[in-house]
Amino acid sequence: MLRPNLNCCSIHQNTALPAKTMAGFKYEQWQVKRAAKQPLLDFLVEGLQAAGCTIVYVSDAGLAPFHITFDTPLGERHGVLAYAFLANSKLTRNRPADEHRFQIKYGGDPTLRLPLEQDPSRLVTTIFVGIDPKEGILVGADPVLHDQTRMFISLEFKRAHAEAIATAGWHAWERDSRRREGEPIETLVGVAKRRVLDFIRFERLAHGLDAGHRQLLAEQFFGSPALSESGTHALTSELSMSSQQVLDLIQSASRLKMAVRGWVAEHHLEQYLQRVPGVRDCRRLDQEGRPDIELRFRNRGPILIECKNVLRQRAADGCPRVDFQRTRASKGNPCSRYYQPEDFQVLAACLHAVTERWEYRFIPTKALPPHAKCSGRIQSALKVGANWHENPADAFALIAAAP
Repeated sequence: MLRPNLNCCSIHQNTALPAKTMAGFKYEQWQVKRAAKQPLLDFLVEGLQAAGCTIVYVSDAGLAPFHITFDTPLGERHGVLAYAFLANSKLTRNRPADEHRFQIKYGGDPTLRLPLEQDPSRLVTTIFVGIDPKEGILVGADPVLHDQTRMFISLEFKRAHAEAIATAGWHAWERDSRRREGEPIETLVGVAKRRVLDFIRFERLAHGLDAGHRQLLAEQFFGSPALSESGTHALTSELSMSSQQVLDLIQSASRLKMAVRGWVAEHHLEQYLQRVPGVRDCRRLDQEGRPDIELRFRNRGPILIECKNVLRQRAADGCPRVDFQRTRASKGNPCSRYYQPEDFQVLAACLHAVTERWEYRFIPTKALPPHAKCSGRIQSALKVGANWHENPADAFALIAAAP
């Protein structure tokens, strides 16, 4: 096993280092306390070895993030870039007794943000995780969503989640967002040590997915031994495409990476809308910052449509839920995270994450509830209820009839 020689340079503890180049892309490094980080690196290495992997290279535990290169039991070579932090259940004043957490911290400057680098070639998979060596579990958050996340924040989960991971070997759930008003809803995925390889394969497939489909993929992937062992996702058969064809479709989109989360939903929505009586000139808008689809209805228009995937978990009353906001607000204007009714005319909710069918519900944006604190903006937490239309023509007709 290869390890880097660190004697060639003199560096300061807990400081950012010059960017390192790996597999053709650069990532920033920090020197961290080796004794504190070694158990986390050992957890990952031992987990890969337990799955039958051969370790080719391991970076030094005194440098973060960790870089591991390994060969799978099938002889495939992979790399992982691991932003790993210690998770524990230490009792903390004013915090719930059943809470586990891991703090995002490299260095001592709380004003810094953490770049979670991604390999454009996808030869190296980025993971963003909390590891509890004592409990023998790993909990991962979405590295795309958390890119440029603030240092010194904590990600929390419950004892029940840790117990579910230990019992089944994996668990996926929606992170409690009640204390984080305005933050996007996210899905956390946890695994036992023996399933570290499966988790890396999962993150490779889940890259760029919305929270609802991230949770759905976790349930399909970890719940089916055949899928996790082969690394093949059920979506390939569902779309009647090979894995390479799916990747080629994503690669062809100019909004590469971020387009992954909604590209298939938009594709099916466009085909569906083109068959609606009265609709013409229906096309996708492949432009950053613009709505997803434009069409004309009964010689009126154009009508702009935004497509959003629902979350995996339904509301208490059984209604699907939509987290309807941008990932981040513009600097100095926190309300810019939320949409305005005039940004587009119709919101289409894709129900695939809950029904596993490519079906949609529609509502004019002017019928959506206003945001409680940001005037002129739309509420972000929406329920797809009885006032949403199954037939898109009903929603279009309301807009066409408006003066």
